[in-house]
Amino acid sequence: MTTSLTAVIARPPSGRTRAVLIDSHDYAQTVILQGKPVPWQEPMAYSNFFGQAQGLLKSDVALLSLDRFYAHRLDGNPGLATAMGAKTRTGYALRTLLGDADTTRAVIDFAAIFSKTQREPVVLQIPSPMQWLARTHAFSGASDVSDLDADDAENASMYVADWLRGFAALPLAAVLLDDRPGASDPVTVPVPLDTYSPIANVTDHYQWTLGMRHAGGIELKGTAASGSLIQPEFWFDDDQTPPAGDFLLGEIPAAAVPEDVLARISTLM
Repeated sequence: MTTSLTAVIARPPSGRTRAVLIDSHDYAQTVILQGKPVPWQEPMAYSNFFGQAQGLLKSDVALLSLDRFYAHRLDGNPGLATAMGAKTRTGYALRTLLGDADTTRAVIDFAAIFSKTQREPVVLQIPSPMQWLARTHAFSGASDVSDLDADDAENASMYVADWLRGFAALPLAAVLLDDRPGASDPVTVPVPLDTYSPIANVTDHYQWTLGMRHAGGIELKGTAASGSLIQPEFWFDDDQTPPAGDFLLGEIPAAAVPEDVLARISTLM
Protein backbone atom coordinates (compact mmCIF):
# COMPACT_ATOMS: atom_id res chain seq x y z
CA MET A 1 0.00 0.00 0.00
CA THR A 2 1.24 3.50 -0.84
CA THR A 3 2.54 5.50 2.13
CA SER A 4 0.63 8.76 2.52
CA LEU A 5 2.19 12.04 3.58
CA THR A 6 0.06 11.99 6.72
CA ALA A 7 1.63 8.63 7.59
CA VAL A 8 5.10 10.07 6.95
CA ILE A 9 4.33 12.93 9.32
CA ALA A 10 3.10 10.51 11.97
CA ARG A 11 6.20 8.34 11.68
CA PRO A 12 9.09 9.93 9.73
CA PRO A 13 11.14 7.34 7.79
CA SER A 14 14.35 9.10 8.87
CA GLY A 15 13.62 8.42 12.53
CA ARG A 16 13.39 12.12 13.32
CA THR A 17 10.82 13.28 15.85
CA ARG A 18 9.35 15.52 13.11
CA ALA A 19 9.22 14.87 9.39
CA VAL A 20 11.45 17.16 7.33
CA LEU A 21 10.71 17.76 3.66
CA ILE A 22 13.71 19.14 1.78
CA ASP A 23 13.36 21.09 -1.47
CA SER A 24 16.95 20.79 -2.69
CA HIS A 25 16.63 21.21 -6.46
CA ASP A 26 18.50 24.49 -6.95
CA TYR A 27 21.09 23.65 -4.30
CA ALA A 28 21.70 20.18 -5.77
CA GLN A 29 22.10 21.62 -9.26
CA THR A 30 24.84 23.88 -7.92
CA VAL A 31 26.61 21.31 -5.75
CA ILE A 32 26.08 18.00 -7.52
CA LEU A 33 25.76 19.09 -11.14
CA GLN A 34 28.23 21.94 -10.65
CA GLY A 35 25.82 24.31 -12.36
CA LYS A 36 25.35 22.12 -15.44
CA PRO A 37 21.86 21.80 -16.97
CA VAL A 38 19.40 19.51 -15.22
CA PRO A 39 18.87 16.35 -17.34
CA TRP A 40 15.11 16.76 -17.77
CA GLN A 41 15.16 14.79 -21.02
CA GLU A 42 16.78 11.78 -19.34
CA PRO A 43 14.53 10.52 -16.53
CA MET A 44 17.04 8.00 -15.23
CA ALA A 45 19.85 10.55 -15.16
CA TYR A 46 17.58 12.96 -13.31
CA SER A 47 16.55 10.25 -10.85
CA ASN A 48 20.20 9.43 -10.17
CA PHE A 49 21.01 13.11 -9.65
CA PHE A 50 18.06 13.48 -7.30
CA GLY A 51 18.98 10.29 -5.45
CA GLN A 52 22.46 11.65 -4.76
CA ALA A 53 20.94 14.69 -3.12
CA GLN A 54 18.55 12.53 -1.10
CA GLY A 55 21.42 10.41 0.14
CA LEU A 56 23.19 13.48 1.49
CA LEU A 57 20.25 15.46 2.81
CA LYS A 58 18.00 12.71 4.23
CA SER A 59 14.65 14.25 3.32
CA ASP A 60 11.69 12.22 4.59
CA VAL A 61 10.08 12.47 1.14
CA ALA A 62 11.22 12.75 -2.45
CA LEU A 63 9.81 16.08 -3.61
CA LEU A 64 9.34 16.14 -7.40
CA SER A 65 8.63 19.66 -8.67
CA LEU A 66 6.90 19.32 -12.02
CA ASP A 67 6.63 23.06 -12.55
CA ARG A 68 10.32 22.98 -13.40
CA PHE A 69 9.76 20.12 -15.85
CA TYR A 70 7.03 22.07 -17.61
CA ALA A 71 9.13 25.24 -17.77
CA HIS A 72 11.88 23.27 -19.49
CA ARG A 73 9.40 21.62 -21.83
CA LEU A 74 7.91 24.95 -22.89
CA ASP A 75 11.32 26.48 -23.49
CA GLY A 76 12.06 23.80 -26.07
CA ASN A 77 8.65 23.58 -27.72
CA PRO A 78 7.63 26.77 -29.55
CA GLY A 79 4.82 24.88 -31.30
CA LEU A 80 3.14 24.16 -27.98
CA ALA A 81 3.53 27.79 -26.93
CA THR A 82 1.87 28.86 -30.17
CA ALA A 83 -1.01 26.44 -29.64
CA MET A 84 -1.54 27.79 -26.13
CA GLY A 85 -2.03 31.26 -27.56
CA ALA A 86 -4.53 30.27 -30.26
CA LYS A 87 -7.46 31.64 -28.25
CA THR A 88 -7.80 34.42 -25.71
CA ARG A 89 -10.36 32.68 -23.51
CA THR A 90 -9.35 32.54 -19.84
CA GLY A 91 -7.89 29.14 -19.04
CA TYR A 92 -7.44 28.10 -22.67
CA ALA A 93 -3.63 28.24 -22.49
CA LEU A 94 -3.51 26.06 -19.35
CA ARG A 95 -6.03 23.61 -20.74
CA THR A 96 -3.97 23.32 -23.94
CA LEU A 97 -0.75 22.79 -21.99
CA LEU A 98 -2.21 20.05 -19.79
CA GLY A 99 -4.02 18.47 -22.71
CA ASP A 100 -0.97 18.17 -24.94
CA ALA A 101 -0.61 14.41 -25.45
CA ASP A 102 3.15 14.34 -26.08
CA THR A 103 3.96 16.49 -23.07
CA THR A 104 1.59 14.56 -20.80
CA ARG A 105 3.07 11.26 -21.91
CA ALA A 106 6.58 12.58 -21.28
CA VAL A 107 5.80 13.90 -17.80
CA ILE A 108 4.02 10.72 -16.71
CA ASP A 109 6.90 8.56 -17.97
CA PHE A 110 9.32 10.88 -16.18
CA ALA A 111 7.40 10.67 -12.90
CA ALA A 112 7.01 6.89 -13.24
CA ILE A 113 10.76 6.32 -13.55
CA PHE A 114 11.38 8.75 -10.72
CA SER A 115 8.91 6.92 -8.46
CA LYS A 116 10.49 3.54 -9.17
CA THR A 117 14.00 4.73 -8.32
CA GLN A 118 13.42 6.68 -5.09
CA ARG A 119 13.45 5.07 -1.67
CA GLU A 120 11.41 7.76 0.04
CA PRO A 121 7.67 8.37 -0.51
CA VAL A 122 7.14 10.63 -3.51
CA VAL A 123 5.39 13.99 -3.19
CA LEU A 124 4.33 15.58 -6.47
CA GLN A 125 4.61 19.36 -6.28
CA ILE A 126 2.78 21.37 -8.93
CA PRO A 127 1.62 25.00 -9.12
CA SER A 128 -1.76 25.64 -7.55
CA PRO A 129 -4.45 26.06 -10.22
CA MET A 130 -4.46 29.81 -9.62
CA GLN A 131 -0.70 30.06 -10.00
CA TRP A 132 -0.67 27.82 -13.07
CA LEU A 133 -3.49 29.85 -14.58
CA ALA A 134 -1.63 33.10 -13.93
CA ARG A 135 1.65 31.79 -15.37
CA THR A 136 -0.02 30.68 -18.60
CA HIS A 137 -2.34 33.69 -18.89
CA ALA A 138 0.18 35.67 -20.94
CA PHE A 139 0.16 33.04 -23.71
CA SER A 140 -3.33 34.23 -24.55
CA GLY A 141 -2.11 37.78 -24.90
CA ALA A 142 -3.18 38.90 -21.42
CA SER A 143 -0.48 40.19 -19.08
CA ASP A 144 -2.85 41.48 -16.37
CA VAL A 145 -4.00 38.79 -13.93
CA SER A 146 -5.97 41.12 -11.68
CA ASP A 147 -9.20 39.94 -13.31
CA LEU A 148 -8.58 36.31 -12.33
CA ASP A 149 -10.75 35.24 -9.40
CA ALA A 150 -11.66 32.17 -7.36
CA ASP A 151 -14.16 31.00 -10.00
CA ASP A 152 -11.41 31.03 -12.63
CA ALA A 153 -9.17 29.08 -10.26
CA GLU A 154 -11.88 26.50 -9.62
CA ASN A 155 -12.42 26.08 -13.36
CA ALA A 156 -8.67 25.65 -13.82
CA SER A 157 -8.67 22.99 -11.11
CA MET A 158 -10.91 20.85 -13.31
CA TYR A 159 -8.21 20.78 -15.99
CA VAL A 160 -5.58 19.94 -13.37
CA ALA A 161 -7.78 17.20 -11.88
CA ASP A 162 -8.25 15.54 -15.30
CA TRP A 163 -4.49 15.72 -15.87
CA LEU A 164 -3.71 14.22 -12.44
CA ARG A 165 -5.67 11.08 -13.31
CA GLY A 166 -2.81 10.21 -15.64
CA PHE A 167 -0.66 9.54 -12.56
CA ALA A 168 -3.12 7.00 -11.14
CA ALA A 169 -0.70 4.09 -11.34
CA LEU A 170 2.05 5.86 -9.40
CA PRO A 171 2.59 5.35 -5.65
CA LEU A 172 2.31 9.02 -4.69
CA ALA A 173 2.30 10.03 -1.04
CA ALA A 174 0.83 13.45 -1.77
CA VAL A 175 0.06 16.17 -4.26
CA LEU A 176 1.34 19.52 -3.03
CA LEU A 177 -0.12 22.62 -4.68
CA ASP A 178 2.48 25.38 -4.65
CA ASP A 179 0.60 28.65 -4.21
CA ARG A 180 3.67 30.88 -4.10
CA PRO A 181 4.21 33.21 -7.04
CA GLY A 182 7.74 33.19 -8.39
CA ALA A 183 9.94 36.27 -8.23
CA SER A 184 8.85 37.37 -11.70
CA ASP A 185 5.26 36.09 -11.49
CA PRO A 186 2.25 38.39 -11.09
CA VAL A 187 0.51 38.56 -7.73
CA THR A 188 -2.90 36.88 -7.69
CA VAL A 189 -5.86 36.92 -5.33
CA PRO A 190 -5.64 34.31 -2.55
CA VAL A 191 -7.68 31.16 -3.12
CA PRO A 192 -8.32 28.69 -0.25
CA LEU A 193 -7.51 25.02 -0.64
CA ASP A 194 -11.15 23.94 -0.42
CA THR A 195 -11.84 25.82 -3.67
CA TYR A 196 -10.05 23.04 -5.51
CA SER A 197 -12.66 20.35 -4.89
CA PRO A 198 -12.15 18.71 -8.34
CA ILE A 199 -8.54 18.01 -7.36
CA ALA A 200 -9.56 16.86 -3.89
CA ASN A 201 -11.95 14.35 -5.46
CA VAL A 202 -9.06 12.85 -7.43
CA THR A 203 -6.59 12.75 -4.54
CA ASP A 204 -9.20 11.26 -2.22
CA HIS A 205 -9.99 8.57 -4.79
CA TYR A 206 -6.34 7.56 -5.14
CA GLN A 207 -5.66 8.01 -1.42
CA TRP A 208 -3.07 10.72 -1.97
CA THR A 209 -2.70 13.41 0.67
CA LEU A 210 -3.56 16.86 -0.70
CA GLY A 211 -1.76 19.92 0.56
CA MET A 212 -1.04 23.51 -0.35
CA ARG A 213 2.26 25.30 0.11
CA HIS A 214 2.00 29.00 0.97
CA ALA A 215 4.65 31.62 1.67
CA GLY A 216 3.96 31.05 5.37
CA GLY A 217 3.61 27.29 5.64
CA ILE A 218 1.82 24.16 4.44
CA GLU A 219 -1.76 23.11 5.07
CA LEU A 220 -3.06 19.60 4.49
CA LYS A 221 -6.59 18.57 3.65
CA GLY A 222 -8.34 16.43 6.23
CA THR A 223 -5.90 16.88 9.10
CA ALA A 224 -5.04 19.53 11.64
CA ALA A 225 -1.33 18.90 11.11
CA SER A 226 0.40 21.89 9.58
CA GLY A 227 3.87 22.40 8.21
CA SER A 228 6.24 25.24 9.01
CA LEU A 229 8.87 26.62 6.66
CA ILE A 230 12.56 26.62 7.50
CA GLN A 231 13.71 30.12 6.63
CA PRO A 232 16.66 30.60 4.22
CA GLU A 233 18.89 32.10 6.92
CA PHE A 234 18.74 28.81 8.85
CA TRP A 235 21.19 27.30 6.35
CA PHE A 236 23.77 30.04 6.92
CA ASP A 237 23.54 30.86 10.62
CA ASP A 238 24.34 28.44 13.45
CA ASP A 239 22.28 30.54 15.84
CA GLN A 240 19.06 29.94 13.91
CA THR A 241 16.71 27.34 15.37
CA PRO A 242 14.04 25.33 13.50
CA PRO A 243 10.50 26.71 13.71
CA ALA A 244 7.65 25.10 15.59
CA GLY A 245 5.24 22.95 13.59
CA ASP A 246 3.99 19.41 13.11
CA PHE A 247 6.44 18.97 10.23
CA LEU A 248 8.97 21.13 8.41
CA LEU A 249 9.77 22.06 4.84
CA GLY A 250 13.07 23.65 3.93
CA GLU A 251 14.24 24.94 0.56
CA ILE A 252 18.03 25.02 0.57
CA PRO A 253 19.43 28.10 -1.18
CA ALA A 254 21.74 27.45 -4.12
CA ALA A 255 24.45 29.53 -2.43
CA ALA A 256 24.51 27.49 0.79
CA VAL A 257 27.84 25.90 1.78
CA PRO A 258 27.67 22.07 1.70
CA GLU A 259 29.49 21.56 5.00
CA ASP A 260 27.20 24.06 6.71
CA VAL A 261 24.10 22.47 5.18
CA LEU A 262 25.01 19.04 6.51
CA ALA A 263 25.71 20.50 9.94
CA ARG A 264 22.39 22.32 9.98
CA ILE A 265 20.48 19.22 8.84
CA SER A 266 21.96 17.29 11.76
CA THR A 267 20.12 19.68 14.09
CA LEU A 268 16.72 18.76 12.59
CA MET A 269 16.04 15.84 14.90
